[in-house]
This record gives sequence, C-alpha cells and structure tokens, in this order.
Amino acid sequence: MKYIQLENSNLVNLEYSLFKEVLRTNRAGTYASASITGCNTRKYHGMLVCPIEAFGGESYVLLSSMQCSVIQHDKTFNLGLQQYKNEHFDPKGHKYLSEFEYDPTCKLVYRVGGVILSQEFILSENESQILIKYTLEDAHSPTSLKLKPFLAFRSIHQLTHENLQVNTRYSEVKNGAKFCLYPGFPELNIQVSKAAEYVPVPDWYRDVEYIKERYRGYGYREDLYVPGYFEFPIKKGESVVVSASLSEVSPSTLKTKFTSEQKKRQPKTDMKNILVNAAQQFIMRRPDSVMLKAGYHWKGPQMRDMLVALPGLSIFQDNQSVFASIFETSLPNLRRIYIDDAAMNNSSVDVPLWFFYCLNDLERFMPKHIKVTEYYDFMKDLLEHYRNGIPGKMHLLDNGLIYARMEGQPMTWMNSTTSYGRLVTPRYGCTVEVNALWYNAIATTLEVALRKKDKAFVEQWTPMLEKVGQSFLETFCAPEGFLYDYVDGSYKDCSIRPNQVIAAGLKYSPLSKEQKKTILDVAARELLTPRGLRSLSPQSPQYLGSIDGNEDERALALHQGTAYPWLLSFYADAMLEVHRNSGIGQLRRIVSDFESEMTQHCLGTISEQYNGTPPHQAKGAISMAWNVAALLKLIKLTE
Repeated sequence: MKYIQLENSNLVNLEYSLFKEVLRTNRAGTYASASITGCNTRKYHGMLVCPIEAFGGESYVLLSSMQCSVIQHDKTFNLGLQQYKNEHFDPKGHKYLSEFEYDPTCKLVYRVGGVILSQEFILSENESQILIKYTLEDAHSPTSLKLKPFLAFRSIHQLTHENLQVNTRYSEVKNGAKFCLYPGFPELNIQVSKAAEYVPVPDWYRDVEYIKERYRGYGYREDLYVPGYFEFPIKKGESVVVSASLSEVSPSTLKTKFTSEQKKRQPKTDMKNILVNAAQQFIMRRPDSVMLKAGYHWKGPQMRDMLVALPGLSIFQDNQSVFASIFETSLPNLRRIYIDDAAMNNSSVDVPLWFFYCLNDLERFMPKHIKVTEYYDFMKDLLEHYRNGIPGKMHLLDNGLIYARMEGQPMTWMNSTTSYGRLVTPRYGCTVEVNALWYNAIATTLEVALRKKDKAFVEQWTPMLEKVGQSFLETFCAPEGFLYDYVDGSYKDCSIRPNQVIAAGLKYSPLSKEQKKTILDVAARELLTPRGLRSLSPQSPQYLGSIDGNEDERALALHQGTAYPWLLSFYADAMLEVHRNSGIGQLRRIVSDFESEMTQHCLGTISEQYNGTPPHQAKGAISMAWNVAALLKLIKLTE
C-alpha cells in the first residue's frame, strides 16, 4: 500500500482536488507545481519554472502547462483542465481522471472509453528540464496524442497578457521545436522521444484564472500563448517521453533518462522518508554556491530561516556534506549583511545570534562535518559586534542585555507589516528570545574558549555571561512564572507568546528546570496546537485565529495567533530536558498529528503557517524549510 493515497472518487470533485497541490524540485532550483488535477490554481504554478541567471536568478514560469488530447476514430478527448473567466472550466479533463499516484513520480491515470492513458512527470536532477512520460496502458483502436504547450515566459510574481511584442517564430529541433517569446530569455526546447509532427497554430488563450490568487486578494487573470501543437501515434503498451528543457537534447536518450532519474528518487514509504525528500527540495545549486530556499513558491534564501532550518533538514540525509557546504557558504553573507553593513542594510537584530543556535545543533546532528571549534574567531567577532552596538539600532544596556529599536522597522522574526506601514508587533526594547540567544551565544563561545584554553577570553567574558544571566531573570521573569515578551523601560509586555519557549529550548539558558517547566505548562495550555505553537494566546484581546481576507488583513493575523510548526523544535528540546523520557510520548503524539497533513494542502510537506483556531487550516507558502526541519528533528528526538 502507498503511504500517500487519495480517494479516487474525489479526483473529479474540484472542490476537493483543486485545493491539493503537488511540488517537485531539482538541485538546479527548477520546480514543477500544480494542483493534483494538473490545473494551475496559482500564478506560481507551472510545469517548468526556472531560475534565470540573466535576470538575477529570479524564477520564471516558462512552460505553464502541457495539455494532452487523445485522438481516436477522428474524435478528440482533451484531458486538460483550465479555469477561465467567470469560473468557467475548459477543457474538463478531470472527468476522465481515475487514479492519482504520488510515489515515485506524480502520476495521473485517465480513462476515456476503452482508452487508459497514464501521465507521469519528473525533473532532471541538475538541469532545467522536465520529462513527461505518456503510457498507453490500454486501447482497442489506433490512437494518437496531441500535446499543446501553454507558454508564459514571465516572473513567478507577475502575470502576462496578450501583446504584440511576443516572438511568434520558432525553430525546428530534432523531434520538436524551440521557442523564445521575449529577448533575454533562454530558448525552451520541447522534444519528443519519437518522431512527432509539430503544427504551428499561434494563438492566445485569454483570461486564464488562478483561484488561489483571487482568494489571496492578488491579480488572478492572465493570457497564455500557445504556439501550436505536437502530434504523434502511440501504440498499446508504448511509452513516449516529452522533454521541455533549456538545452536541446537527444530524443533517443529521453526514455533512459526518465528511468534513471526515477531510480534516484527517495522512496516515500513513510512520513520520515517523505519529509527527508521534502528537505532535499529546498537545496539550490548555483554556479558558485549552494543555497537553501526558505520556502515554496515565492520565498528565496533567507538567512534567519536557513540558520534555524539547516540542522533539522540535515538529519537522516545520506549526503550531509551538502548541508555543511550551505552553512559554510552562508558565513561570508552573514558577516557582510549583518555585521559589515548592519547599520544600513537591515533592521533584524536577532539573525547573527541564530548562528550560535545553528552551530550547536549542526554539531549535535552532524558531528562528522561540523566542529564548533573551527568557527571560534567568527564567534568572537559576532560577540564584539553586539557589545559595540549599532547607533540608532541596538546597544547593550548597563545590565548586559541587548536593547533594540528602529522606529517603523521590525527587529525580530515577528516582522509582519501592512501595506500602509503599520508594524503589527513592534516589540521595541529588550525582547525575550533575542536576549536568550545572546546568553546562548556567550555561553557557546565560552565553552569553545575553554576547549581552546583561551584564558584571556574566559576571564573577560565569564563576568558578562553571569551579568546577562542575572539580568535576564530579573527583567523577564513574571511573578506568575511565564516570561515577559519584551521590556521597554518600565513597560513589560505580558502577552503570552512562544518566544519564551525559544528561551527555554536553547542549549544554554539562564532558566532553571523548574522555570522551564512552568513555561512549558503555559505553552501547552495556551499556545500548543496540532500544527505548532500559536504566536499569541487566544486569551489575548489582540488574538486573531484565522488568516483570511486581503493582504493587509492577513498581515494583521500573522503574529497575533497564527500557529507555526518550526517553534515545536524548541518546545521539544525544553520538554526532553525537563521531563526526560516521559516527554517523548507527547512529542510522538505531536508527530502523529502531522500524519494527516501529508495529504493536505501540498502533498508530502509542511506549509508555512496554520490558523490558530481549529481546524487549523494551512496558509501561506505550501512548503516551508524550517517547518519540515522541525518535524524531522522531532522524529529524531523521539527515535
């Protein structure tokens, strides 16, 4: 039995099937994504979405979709599915759907009378290429296939419309044709593994609609260019592979390549293997580096996300060296952006401190690849950066705590801002997780200094650690046992937020086990959901439990009750320190609760965020690196 299975009867129900998505990526940063029916419901969907170096590495939708029609007895049955203006679907190929499989490839099976046709797709591992395999499983009469490519040639963030600038010319390549709609773009080569006729019939298909963009309050209608169609006969039992690629290929190799790429794929036999596969999807190789994408579809590399996610993503991987490489290549950017140019380029005060958390956990899960002693000089530079402060941004108070304030600018991970400039959670002053990370940073560096026998550093920074620890307890500990979220002068914010759980879950913390237990009790009572920790307790008057409405309305809810799975990583570490083996049972239940999520929203991965109020519907990006990392870490800890 397959681990991920969907009810076949639901495939023809568009209220069900249009809201489940699939995502496939490769190591070149290329992806293919759509609803499980093949219908695109987002502007970010497409069969071949590639980063283009000439345009700064931004991702572009080249091939939006490939509509397949079965021709038999001079009758044409279009298996495609596309939504147009006024919620009109044409064609309605979903009515022929009979099966959907997720492992090892995304596979759709169509039944048209006596014809059974399967369609599978897979991405080439290191090239911008998608391979689509059509297999005629059964037929009782001569059969042909007609393939109609829908081209976009536009940024994933934009929409395209009928225009006179489009290049309608094409060039023949072996068993296919190549197209380049606008200057500066690479050529898109579409080739078939067997001889095929290409018939140029250039036309625009107008008012294609993307239902999820409409729900999100964005532009949702565009025109797509169809240059013509490919047609070829296919026999019962025959498989034909179609390639869409930025490079011309040899058609005779396509079947073999499809098979070899399929053999490379991680088996999706259980939740752990599926999440290991999802973790690999965030890796992006560039000509001179390897990076980690924060999430799909619209999130690029982000330093904070990378530092939080990297340790968890590396767990269970056969090739952990690539994750070590990502860590290594990120350090120059960390120094350049957050230290050398810190005063001018960003407002985030916490990001360099996540380096120490990442380093601790990487050594914990990748001891063969990462040794904290190798980063000693960089660690000392980071501490000096915070001790020196940045005028107009952050400085150390006399008690050793970090104080941060930039009017109108978000300073921490709670950085939601509306389009009219309202900062939803300003959190100016001394924030609890920033200062917990500061304590952890000093303690981590001191531990390395002891290994290095650097007596001068130990003598200099040990009093600072003691001061910061004492000040942390005096500043953030509320009489009721929880931690204030931030303190600014005499003001102490009593909001129950998960940032105190971060403070409890770090390797080095000034909190006692009893204090951590109280924090965990508060979190379990007011923040814990089956999909992560809420960003604000429902008891708060500011609580917003559902991310709905337009962009601004969603921004107001993001950190006022939304649940985030990545925070479970810190909850788990604190739980095991406080409760030892007795905490494993609860962590296993948390992991088990996510089993159902493997067949929701985007199959086989974890979404960016969830409504804080039941039924905790998925929202935001369909696949988020630090959320996948948190679940892998929980699985590891419970094993």
